[in-house]
Amino acid sequence: MKKFNIRKVLDGLKEVSSSTPSVQVGPQENHLIQETLQSEHFQICKTVRHGFPYQPSSMAFDPVQKILAIGTQSGALRLFGRPGVECYCQHESGAAVIQLQFLINEGALVSALADDSVHLWNLRQKRPAILHSLKFNRERITFCYLPFQSKWLYIGTERGNIHIVNVESFMLSGYVIMWNKAIELSSKAHPGPVVHISDNPMDEGKLIIGFESGIVVLWDLKSKKADYRYTYDEAIHSVAWHHEGKQFICSHSDGTLTIWNIRGQGKPIQTITPHGKQLKDGKKPEPCKPILKVEYKTTRNGDPFIILSGGLSYDTVGRRPCLTVMYGKSTAVLEMDYPIVDFLTLCETPYPNDFQEPYAVVVLLEKDLVVIDLAQNGYPVFENPYPLTIHESPVTCCEYFADCPVDLIPALYSVGSRQKRQGYSKKEWPISGGNWGQGTQSYSEIIITGHADGTVKFWDASAIMLQVLYKLKTAKVFDRNRSKEDKGSAEVLDEDPFAIQIMTWCPESRMLCVAGVSANVIIYRFSKLEVITEVVQLLEVRMQYELNDIESPDGVGGAGEQTSALPTPGASPQTSGPPSHPSTSSNNSDGGTVPCLKVRSTSLKQSPGYQVDLVVQLVWVSGEPPQQITSLALNSSYGMHVKTVVLNLGTVELYGSNDPYQRQPRSPRKTRQPSGAKMSRKLSLPTELKPDLDHRDNSFSRSRSSSVTSIDKESRESISSFHFCETFARKGDSTLTPCLFVGTSLGTVLALALALPPAGEQRQLQPVIISPTGLLVRLKGAIMRMAILDSAGSLLPPAYEPWYEPNITADGEEREKVRKRRPVSVSPSSSQDLNESQYAVVCSEKQAKVISLPSQTCIYKHSITETSFILQANVVQMSQGMCVACFCANGHIMTLSLPGLRPLMDVNYLPLTDMRIARTFCFTNLGQAMYLCSPTEIQRITYSQETCENLQEMLGELFTPVETPEAPNRGFFKGLFGGGAQSLDREELFGELVAGRASRSLAQHIPGLGGIEGMKGAASGVVGDLARARIALDERGQKLGELEERTAAMMASADTFSKHAHEMMLKCKDKKWYQF
Repeated sequence: MKKFNIRKVLDGLKEVSSSTPSVQVGPQENHLIQETLQSEHFQICKTVRHGFPYQPSSMAFDPVQKILAIGTQSGALRLFGRPGVECYCQHESGAAVIQLQFLINEGALVSALADDSVHLWNLRQKRPAILHSLKFNRERITFCYLPFQSKWLYIGTERGNIHIVNVESFMLSGYVIMWNKAIELSSKAHPGPVVHISDNPMDEGKLIIGFESGIVVLWDLKSKKADYRYTYDEAIHSVAWHHEGKQFICSHSDGTLTIWNIRGQGKPIQTITPHGKQLKDGKKPEPCKPILKVEYKTTRNGDPFIILSGGLSYDTVGRRPCLTVMYGKSTAVLEMDYPIVDFLTLCETPYPNDFQEPYAVVVLLEKDLVVIDLAQNGYPVFENPYPLTIHESPVTCCEYFADCPVDLIPALYSVGSRQKRQGYSKKEWPISGGNWGQGTQSYSEIIITGHADGTVKFWDASAIMLQVLYKLKTAKVFDRNRSKEDKGSAEVLDEDPFAIQIMTWCPESRMLCVAGVSANVIIYRFSKLEVITEVVQLLEVRMQYELNDIESPDGVGGAGEQTSALPTPGASPQTSGPPSHPSTSSNNSDGGTVPCLKVRSTSLKQSPGYQVDLVVQLVWVSGEPPQQITSLALNSSYGMHVKTVVLNLGTVELYGSNDPYQRQPRSPRKTRQPSGAKMSRKLSLPTELKPDLDHRDNSFSRSRSSSVTSIDKESRESISSFHFCETFARKGDSTLTPCLFVGTSLGTVLALALALPPAGEQRQLQPVIISPTGLLVRLKGAIMRMAILDSAGSLLPPAYEPWYEPNITADGEEREKVRKRRPVSVSPSSSQDLNESQYAVVCSEKQAKVISLPSQTCIYKHSITETSFILQANVVQMSQGMCVACFCANGHIMTLSLPGLRPLMDVNYLPLTDMRIARTFCFTNLGQAMYLCSPTEIQRITYSQETCENLQEMLGELFTPVETPEAPNRGFFKGLFGGGAQSLDREELFGELVAGRASRSLAQHIPGLGGIEGMKGAASGVVGDLARARIALDERGQKLGELEERTAAMMASADTFSKHAHEMMLKCKDKKWYQF
C-alpha cells in the first residue's frame, strides 16, 4: 500500500497560497524595519538611445544649425548635434523614411515616408514632436524638395506629377504640375516617376524636373509650361545644379555623367564615365554600375568638385563600395567598409546661388557614418565622436553599473586614450549644433559590452551620454593559427570561437572575469603599467565525474551541473573531498583531452589596462566536447571565482542526504544528442547582422529547465546563479562565515561554507575547504538573483579587496607587505553586531522570498507571475531605499519593496519580441536600466520618478538661435543690368487666391501634437510646471507685444488725424461762411 505523505499536501497548500500578491508566512521579525520606498517613487520612461541607427535609409543636414538627421527603415529619426547632443524620435506608422528636408535655421524638419505620408517635426523643443502630417491617398511619394527660405514644399510622385504643400499650414495648393503637360505632346510613353526636383539657383521661377526614364524638363512656374526638355537614353538617378544656374549634371544607370547647358537641349555638352575603360578606337566606354547620386559643388579659387557614389565597372567583382571625388584632373576613389546609403556635401554657404566652398562629405553607410575632410590632401576622415561602434562586432552580452567609484572612469579613460588610431583629420568635428543639457547628475555610470570577436568594451554612460573608455581584446590570449590536429576539437564551435558569453566585474577591486563560448574563463587584473608576460598562467580542467563507478546523471558534463572553487591564481590546482569527486588535472594523458582553443605559448606584451592573470579551460574528454559555462561569480576578497561546469562538487554532494529528487544513475552517452545535432552547441548570438538571418523568427522559445516536461527533468538540474556573502552558514549559527549561495534551475538555493586559509603565504599554499551546509530554500522556477540585507534592511554587498597596482616595481618582500596591509574584506557585514539577524532575498522565475537568518525561516514571499516568467531580476539601491526590479517575458517591468515584497510598480512596458532583449536587459542602481533595442543601438530607460522629473533638464537642446548668413552680394553691374538671382513671389503663384484649393480626396491633413500643446503634454513634475510657466509667460509676452503694437498703431492714427484736423482748421479759419 502506498504511503500517504501529509508533508507534500501541506507543501501543495503552501504553493497555492503563494498566488496571493504578498504573503507574510513567518513571525514578524522585521516589523521594526521601516520601508521608505512607495509607489510614487517609480515611473517608467525612456531616457536616451545610443548607437548607430539600425538600417538607415535617408539623411539631411542643416548647414546653419549644423545638425544631422538620419531616418531608418523602421520609421525612426536620429538627430545629431555636437558630441553628447543626440535625439531619438519615432514615426507611429513605422514606415521607412525615404527622404528628409530641413527648414534651414527654422528649427523644423520635413520627413517623407514610404507609406506616402509627409510630416513636419518641431525641433525647437528637447523632445521633437510632429506639428502636421499629410497622408496622400491616390499617389505614391518619390521625391521632396524644399527651397532655402521658402515655405512651399514640392512633392513628386510615382505618376510623374508634382504637388505643392504649404509647410506652415500643411495644406495642398491647387497648383499642380501634371506629367503630360511637362513632356512633349508627341511623346506617347509615360516618363516614369519623379526622381528629382530643384529650382534654378539664379531664377526661382524655373524648376528642373527629372523623370526616371531619362527626360529632364525645365519648367516655368509663372507661365505654367516647359521651357526646355532634355532627353537621354539612360535612366536618371540624380540631378545637380552648377551654382550659376547655367549648367546642370545628371547621373545615369549606365555609370555615366552628363553635363547640360540649360539653353542647349539637343545633346549634353559633356559625357563622363568616371570608372569606364576608355576604348582605343574612340568607341563608347563599356557600361558600368549605376551612379546613384552626384553632387556638383563649386569653389571660388579652383575647379569644381564632382562627388558621386556608385558607377564602378562590372568587372570589379568583390570590390568594396566607393565614393568618388573628382577635382580638376584628379580622381580619388575612397573605399568604404559597407554599402553607401546616402551622402551629403557640407558647404560654407546655405545659398545655392553662391560659390559652395565644400569642406566635408558626410557618408551614410549601412553600418557606419563617415565624414571626409575635403580641405586636406588625401581626404582624411574625421574621428567620429559619437558612440556608433557598439556593433563593430555583434554584442553578445552586457552589464550596467551605476554609482561606480569616482576614480574608475578616469583610470579607464587614461589607459583607453592610448588605444586611439592615428591619421585622422586635424579639424574639429563639423556637426557641432545644439547645446548640452543642464543636468547635475552626481554619480558615474559604466556600461560593459561583450562581443562576438572576443572584445570587451567599457563605456562611460554618465549623465545620459555615452563615450567609449577602453577596449579589451581577449582573443590575444589565444593562438589564432590552429593546426590540422586542433581543428577537430573546434568543429562544434561557432564561427566566432572567441565570443564572450558571460562577464562579471568588481568595480572596487577592478577585477574582471569573462567566460567565452569555447568553455574558457579568463581572469583580468587592472594595471597602469605595461608588462611582458613570458608564460600565460593556464589551468586546464578535465571533467570526469564518477559516482560508485557509474557516471552521474547527464554526465555532470551537462551545463551547470557542477561548480568549481579555484584557489588564488598562481596556486597549483587542488581537489578536496571524498574520492568520488572528479579529478582536476592539467595533463592530456587521456586520448582527446584537448581544449577548444590553444593558449599562446609565446610571450604576451600587455599594455596598461586589463592584463591576463589566469586562463581556465575545459578540455575534451573521451571524444566529448566540454559544455558551455552558464553562470559566473567572482570575489576579490576571497581570491576565488566560481562558474558552473568546472566542478569538484556534483549536485548530489551539494544536496547531501537532503536531495529531494530520486536521481537514477545512467550513462551520459545515452542521453547526449547525436553527432548530427552539433549545431545546438553553438552560441546563438542575439545581434546577428547577417542578411539571411535578419528575417528569421525572433519569437522567444523557452529553454529553461522549469519548463521541461520530460519525466527526467529533475536529473537535468543545472546551476543558474551564484552569490558570495558573509552570513550565517547554518541554521542557528551565531558567527558570520564566508559563504557561497548556489541557485539551481529547479528553484533550490544551497549554501556552501568557505573555510579560507589565513592571508599571506598560507593562502597561496593551502586549499580552500568547501563544506555544503544543505538546502536553504526552494522556489518555483530557476533562481535568478540572490542578495543579503542587514537587520536594518540595507544591502550587504559581497566582500571585496580594494584595487592595488599588481605590477608594483618593489621587490618581493616589499610587495608582500603592501598586500598584507590591504584589508581582506571591507564588507559592512564585518561591523555588524553578531546578535543581529540578516535577511536573504531570493528571486526566481516565478517568485520572490525573504528568508530570516540564521533561523532560516521564510518571513515573506510573493508570487510575481503565474502565466509568464522572469527574464531579468536584480536587487537595486534606489535613493530612497532597496527594491527588487524584475523584467517579465510578457513585457512587464515590476518592482517590489524590501523586505516586505510589496508590489510598488507594474507597467506593461515592452513585449518581448526577440532573444536580444532577453539577453541584454540590465537593471542597475538608482532606477537605471538598459537593453539592446536593435543590433546596433542601446536603449536606456529609467524607472525612477526623480530621474523622470529631471530628464527634461538633462536632455540637450537641438535648436539654438543663430543668425542666417547674409545673402551673396549681387554686385553693381548685375543689379543694374538685371543679372544675379531672380526672386519669385510663390505666395502669389501657389496661394489659395490664385491657385485655388486642391482636391480633398488627394491627401488627408492630420494635425500633430507638436509645438506648445506637445510640450505641455510631454512635460511633467517640477520641470513641467516650469515649462508651463515659461510657456504662459511667452504667450503673455506675445499678447502684450500685440497689444503694444495695436496701441502704437492707434496712436499713429490719432496723430495723423490730429495733423489733418489742424491743417483743415488753418485752411478754413479766415474764410467767411459763404465761402464754404
